Amino acid sequence: MFDPTPLGVGYTGGMKIEHKTSALNRLKTVRGHLDAVIRMVEEEQYCPDIMKQVSALQGSLEGVNRVLLQNHVETCVLEHVEAGRSAQVVDELLETLRYAPSLPSTKGTP
Repeated sequence: MFDPTPLGVGYTGGMKIEHKTSALNRLKTVRGHLDAVIRMVEEEQYCPDIMKQVSALQGSLEGVNRVLLQNHVETCVLEHVEAGRSAQVVDELLETLRYAPSLPSTKGTP
């Protein structure tokens, strides 16, 4: 599976409510969109049309990652830097960014 804290930095706080709400809303939208794309495949619709929808889903999931990364930086990273664990945080943040290779700017997110 995966190790949610690969470097043992840990998680002690909760998500900011605005980020949690944004992530959940985005994920619920993705779920509905995914159901529609599954129906498109089941109905054997035109492949390029399906591919466009899959691309849109990927973009939506990247939006969720932007929200989660913003929350992580504003909560966990800040907390650990203030506790003097900057080197660990940098390593963890670099590891985290591996899961979101195509993240565009987070300006304006959530």
